[in-house]
Amino acid sequence: MDLPQADGLGLLKRIKEVNASLPVILISANARVEEAVEAMKLGAKDFLLKPLTLKMIEIIVSYISNGLKATHQNVSNGKFTIITKNKEMKRILKLAKEVADSNASVFIQGESGTGKELFARHIHNYSSRKDKAFVAINCAALPESLLESELFGHEKGSFTGAISRKKGKFELANHGTLLLDEISEMNYQLQSKLLRVLQEREIDRIGGTAPVPVDVRFIATTNRDIEKQIDEGKFREDLHYRLHVIPFYLPPLRERKDDIPWLADYFIEKYCDINRRSVKGLTQEALASLMQMPWKGNVREFENVIERAVLMCKGDFIDAEHLFLTEKNKQPVTAAHPFMPTISLKEMERNVIFTTLDQTNGNRTHAAEILGISVRTLRNKLNEYRKKMEIQ
Repeated sequence: MDLPQADGLGLLKRIKEVNASLPVILISANARVEEAVEAMKLGAKDFLLKPLTLKMIEIIVSYISNGLKATHQNVSNGKFTIITKNKEMKRILKLAKEVADSNASVFIQGESGTGKELFARHIHNYSSRKDKAFVAINCAALPESLLESELFGHEKGSFTGAISRKKGKFELANHGTLLLDEISEMNYQLQSKLLRVLQEREIDRIGGTAPVPVDVRFIATTNRDIEKQIDEGKFREDLHYRLHVIPFYLPPLRERKDDIPWLADYFIEKYCDINRRSVKGLTQEALASLMQMPWKGNVREFENVIERAVLMCKGDFIDAEHLFLTEKNKQPVTAAHPFMPTISLKEMERNVIFTTLDQTNGNRTHAAEILGISVRTLRNKLNEYRKKMEIQ
């Protein structure tokens, strides 16, 4: 990028003017995000960071030469749908499409429930790797020892219980995309091993004696303040440097409330199809209630509320009473009349639980999922209600 007598981006522009279809790879010693994004917009095939090994260059050049045909095919995002009318989200999605066809690492930050994995799939499905594997692993969901085995794989007999060779996520994602979900939860020692994979483009299985080359596009996500994690010594700065080539921040739902009507329509249709219902939409009161919520769980919480409302609704339109949104969770609004509950919260809770069980034909697991509680909590609630009935 930093040429003695020329500008790398300017040279790229001139090359594309002469031959727009010629693949161009830019190499830089600096991780300037703006340059990486601009390079992709101008048509660069990839944006690589020094230091580079010959093996890494060989893998990338081989992939590009073998994948040129796929690069120019029409891409469909299939069943992975991102619903938005929000101006900022549209800008983010447009940028994602522009940089998707690259091997550059992507770092996605956003609160829980904002759709980081869905967004990662969006990038994958607009890339030349779209016909290859998209493999995701949640770094927060597995214990440290198991996470390493899941990522790197292991050889037969490498530890107790390793009765056969097993490929890890790196190998399963070869030639495709690997999503490292909630990477900030990965322990420091494993971060060092991941850094080596990013640098050398090869892995060592647990118990293995020979390195295995891998060609993977890395996407990492976190819901934490990664800069704070670095300052506290919980996340390697050099690993962040490697992953943070193309960063994205997904805004929370409370910052894109203009999407709420569209998301509601989408999820109503989705859960009507699943549950064989015929709900047509929301009343104005229901929509107003949805707009007042802070949505701390973001789209995931919103979807859960709509699914429950579809099950509760007996008519054509979901009303505010079907949403079961408590007043304390709503954002303050000016009201002509104060909220006057006609039943206690305990009674409301009981009604919601029994209505949900009725709609799920007594399936406690499904009911607990809709209610957003554990099966154990649901069981305890039912026991509590049964004891009260026995006393009465």
